[in-house]
Formats: sequence, structure tokens, C-alpha cells
Amino acid sequence: MISSAAFQPITPEILAQLTQITSNISTAKADLDLHAKDQSQHPAHSAEVIVWPTEAQQVADILRLANEQRIPVTPWGVGTSVEGNPIPIYGGILMSFERMNNIIKVHASDFQVTVQPGIGHKDLNAQLARYGLFFAPDPGANATIGGMLANNAAGIRTVKYGATKDNVLKMQVALADGRLIEVGSRSVKQSAGYDLLHLFVGSEGTLGVITEATLKLIPVPTLMSAAVAGFETIEAAVETVVAVRGSGLDPAALELIDAANAKFLNNAANLGLPEMPILFMEFHAAHEASLEAGLETVREICEDMGAVSFRATMDAAERKNLWHARHAAYEIMVRSHPGQHIYLNDVAVPISAYPELIAYIEQRRDERGVVAYMFGHAGDGNIHVFFPFANDAEYQDRQQFNAEIVMKAIELGGTATGEHGVGVGKAKFLPVEHGAAVAVMRSIKQTLDPNGILNPGKIFPQDDLPF
Repeated sequence: MISSAAFQPITPEILAQLTQITSNISTAKADLDLHAKDQSQHPAHSAEVIVWPTEAQQVADILRLANEQRIPVTPWGVGTSVEGNPIPIYGGILMSFERMNNIIKVHASDFQVTVQPGIGHKDLNAQLARYGLFFAPDPGANATIGGMLANNAAGIRTVKYGATKDNVLKMQVALADGRLIEVGSRSVKQSAGYDLLHLFVGSEGTLGVITEATLKLIPVPTLMSAAVAGFETIEAAVETVVAVRGSGLDPAALELIDAANAKFLNNAANLGLPEMPILFMEFHAAHEASLEAGLETVREICEDMGAVSFRATMDAAERKNLWHARHAAYEIMVRSHPGQHIYLNDVAVPISAYPELIAYIEQRRDERGVVAYMFGHAGDGNIHVFFPFANDAEYQDRQQFNAEIVMKAIELGGTATGEHGVGVGKAKFLPVEHGAAVAVMRSIKQTLDPNGILNPGKIFPQDDLPF
């Protein structure tokens, strides 16, 4: 592990050299404060300088300088992370990709697009709409493509289209020593050499910095429907998730929302949802008959599993309203708890273990007597738990509850983090989940980043964090 004592401060001479690479730099307190924390509850830390590169060679040159001078570098997308992934814990240089936000080329005939890392996925899809194509992963917030790749973000459509790692073909990556390398290929089938592409995906900027990516695209579905099923108990809803996944149906989204969340969504958006545990589902099809047949099958499954209400719609406006409210669940939760903060949990398990995990969370919530709300990408075994808290004592308690849930997920063959990455908050669970493999990960880190300048303090457990 690299000690923070190994890092050097930013000097006027370093600032002068950075300015020779790009004039887009700032040491203004307002800029530093704006980039000092993400949406997590982890403490803010300021960089010493912000740089906004506009091309890959600038990124490489900045890294080369930082490596030579032993200065930490933290990549920044747009700050929507929730595990402290882009917080510049050790100061140094924060490298923001807000100005590297262009589409380089749309390869429409190949269903691909090549982009810079700073473009938001929603902005990307708005531009791809003219080609009748879209990038499928959807984490909710308008996260940047670079951030999604660095964290292997997923979201509501993972059950059908996969996570970000499943939708990238090729990347350009800047290494700590200033080399620019190409990993992967625009060919859909690839078997030449080590799979370096997926080594960098999910590495949270600790092995290299993504400067360009070629992504897989999907034709915009001809027809889409949304369905909402309400259940008297969350156990019935969870068992239905397993039944739908085992039925041969191919939902594009399959979300679990507990009764309290349904009530919050109604209050915020007047959706008319049953205020009970519900499943949100979406189906895509090329033909109306196929879509209608799928909806009828899922209705039968839900009713057989005890659904007390079922509503389906093919109306685009109504479907968008439902998903808009679902995506806004976090903000709605925050507004519903004035004067409090929200701690957000993220774990995932095999789908067969999902009922046991949810039952465990419910049991421990009741035994502890705390407020905790659940929603999740149930179709792929992912659950999020919201923990409101008002003071440090409650925060420590919610962290302990989170740790219990994480350990249960790992016990069930799952993971400490389904889609939010490791960052700061999940680092202590890495040895529990991966055991001796963590030493191999450290060896890879040492090989690619021997001076430890790339996003230090993330992924690996640290003994010298400044908090």
C-alpha cells in the first residue's frame, strides 16, 4: 500500500507545468469545493488544483507529470457516485472530464458509437435517437460514460441488456506513466490476448484513466410497455420476481419497491400506485401481438403469486411518468425526510437467494427498530436500502446495519456492491468477498501504478485515510 507520505504537494512550478499542458486549470476555492465530494455521505476532501483536459494527449501528459512528481490524480465525471469513488482524498490533481463530452463517431451500421468519457448517458441517448439507437445501461442519474465504465454502473435495464461492462467493445486508456493504449476491438467477437478491456472497466480510475470508448448500441424498441403489480406482502412480491425470471419472459426491467417507497412516489408524482409492495416491470417487443402475449403471461404469474392489483400500459407518456418517478426515488426520499441525511446500501445476490436476503433485511430492520426503505433491480438480484439518519450516532448505527446486510449477501454467494463500486465505503469488505485474490489485485495495481498516484484510497482497505 502506498502511504500518503509518499505524495508531493502542488507547487507553483507544478502549476506552471500543468498550464503548459492545458490552460483549463483552477485553484479557486469555489471550484475545489464543487469537486470535493460526490453524492455519498463520505467526508469531503479538496484537491489542490482542478484540471479540465479536452483531449486524450493532455490526459496522458498530465499523468506523466504527476507520476514523475508523485502527485495523486483523481478522475471526476459528474459526481453522481455514492461510495466516495471520485473524492480526492489525498488532494493533488482532480482531473475533470466535463469538457471531454463529445461523440467522436456514430457507427450506425455496426450499432456502435465512439465517445469521449465526459458525455452523460442521457445526453448521449438524446443524440442517438435520430439514428433510432440507444445505449442501454441506465443508472438513473445522468452519469458520464467514463464514470459508468469506471464503476461498471448498471441500473434498471441490466436484467435484459447487461451492465456497462457488457456494452463496451473498445477503450483508449491513459496509464500512470503517460502511455496511451488501446484495449479491446470494434469487432463484437474478440479472443486475441488478455482481456485488458474488462480489467479497466470497474477499476474506478485506479489502474488507468479512460479517455475514449466504443460502446454497443441497441435499436430503439418498436413497442414498450410498463406494468405495475401490487402485493400484500413483500415476500409475495419477491417470490414473484423469481417466478417471472424463471418463466422464460424477457423483461427489460424488473424493479421491487416497498410500500413506503410507493407512498412517497404517490405523494410526489400522484401516480396512483397501490401503497403496498410493488413490482415495476417493462417489456420491449417488435410486434404488438408479442407484447400483449407477454403482458398476459406476466399478469397470470403475478395473480397466481398473490398479486392484488395489476396494471399495464403501452401509453408512452404514462410509462415515462412511472419511470421518471422511479428514477427520482432518492431525491423524493431526501425531500420526505427534512433535516436528515440518507445512507444508501447496495448489494446483490443470485436470484435464487433474493427472497432470503429480503427476508433477512426485513427481520433485522424490525429487530433493530430502525427506519429502512427498500427498492432494487430485483430482476438481477440487486437491492438498495435507504437509511435515514439525523446525527453521528444514528449514522454509525446505519453503517453497522449496512455491514450486516453486506455480510449476509456475501454469505449467500453475492457481492458487497452490485453497481455502485467499492470506492471508500466498501473497501473493508473486499478481503471478505475475494480473499487471497485481493493480493493479486494489489499486484496488478503495483504493476500499472507503481507510485500509487491513480485515485489513491479507493478499492483497497487503507490504514492511513485522513478520516
